[in-house]
Amino acid sequence: MSVPAIQTALNKMQALQSQATTQPQTAAQEPAKNGFAGELKQSIERINELQQTAGAKTTAFQLGDPNVSLNEVMVAKQKAGLAFDMGVQVRNKLVSAYKEIMNMQV
Repeated sequence: MSVPAIQTALNKMQALQSQATTQPQTAAQEPAKNGFAGELKQSIERINELQQTAGAKTTAFQLGDPNVSLNEVMVAKQKAGLAFDMGVQVRNKLVSAYKEIMNMQV
């Protein structure tokens, strides 16, 4: 990934962060009562939802549904792929942190 692409992604993330902090939180947007475990579970569910949506759009396109365009299918698959890659990276970081903590001397 090139530096301008990373900078663009960073700018988008910062814009989303500022937008999220200015909006009042509703009950659905409140953090889970379980803390980190709840947030992790919600993230996995969102990744699964994106993959299910991409699969459904792909199937609908293959069956010739006139309401589903190739663009929609490709965008849905890219969103699902990016979300999955992010989930894998988070998992790798968690495993790395766990191993580091387990190797600490008490």
